[in-house]
Amino acid sequence: MGSVKDLEVIKKPTRDRMGIGRFHFSDRYSVFDWGEMPDHIQGKGAALCIMGAYCFERLEEKGVKTHYRGLVAEDGKLLTFEELEQPTNIMEFNLVNVFKPKTYVENGKLKYDYSVFTPSLKNYLIPLEIIYRNGLPEGSSIFKRLEKGLITIEDLGLDHHPKPGEHLSKPIFDVSTKLEERDRYITWSEAQKIAGLTDDEVKEIKALLLEVDETITQIASKAGLNNDDGKIELAFNPKRELMVVDVVGTLDECRFTREGLHVSKEVARQFYRKTSWYRDVEEAKRRAEAEGVKDWRELCKSQPPRLDPRLKKLVSDMYMAAANELTNHRLFDVPQLTEVLKNIGRFYDG
Repeated sequence: MGSVKDLEVIKKPTRDRMGIGRFHFSDRYSVFDWGEMPDHIQGKGAALCIMGAYCFERLEEKGVKTHYRGLVAEDGKLLTFEELEQPTNIMEFNLVNVFKPKTYVENGKLKYDYSVFTPSLKNYLIPLEIIYRNGLPEGSSIFKRLEKGLITIEDLGLDHHPKPGEHLSKPIFDVSTKLEERDRYITWSEAQKIAGLTDDEVKEIKALLLEVDETITQIASKAGLNNDDGKIELAFNPKRELMVVDVVGTLDECRFTREGLHVSKEVARQFYRKTSWYRDVEEAKRRAEAEGVKDWRELCKSQPPRLDPRLKKLVSDMYMAAANELTNHRLFDVPQLTEVLKNIGRFYDG
């Protein structure tokens, strides 16, 4: 079980053949890598599933390889998005192997051994989260990393210190680890090394990331949304060809905005950043890194509080309304996104 979706294995992958899996998208949600939070967001799972399927199908129309096979109807039939008559939270896909790096402690620090990933390995999940940034909305991790000196404006290809809400003239491509206890931003050269990538494959990944970025931007634009940033996951198929996996183009994978208002999981993050639990999370992460503790959650002094019930309902409406508008199909009976966002604004202003 993942923090927001469950994996059903229909057919296991082998060393040189893909298997078949199904994601059951739940109404659970996670913020700050905590895992399952105390509330469930009604309709969120189906909304994510449908948004992801729609994006996968648009990518495949452009010749982009993905692991997507289709949506699963109530009767078990595999459907395309266009054939869907009512929401579903189940997506079927081709399943690759997932090899996790081994962990060890060196000088009190937790380390990872990525030696399993080589340029000859095939049919596996690349252990990276690959990120595009078209803008830097409030809450973007870029600002915290700049403040801590973890990156420079030169690293970002900028000639000035960015401001929250700034739109970039060309996208920034970022990369982090995917299979560690805590996602860790790394350089592209380190990413290449740990994932066992060739120079040409790194170029391919960046070209593919741009294609995904542009596709999601087009979809978002038609719905009146800005695609500020987003993340994708990639795998190699049995021929060691890149394909887009997991899910793309959803409110959990992307940070969309409309007129400066967040249309993403950031709405929930904003609520939690004002809690003492968030401060405990940050402190626990700092301690875990300093002390070489594998699971920082063990060091967290408190548990997350529940969302305000009013905000919980608004977040639910936001996911479903966004799915309606991003896909241009009204599958959920909720108010229009503009109305939902106004009410979220009133909640935070009030």
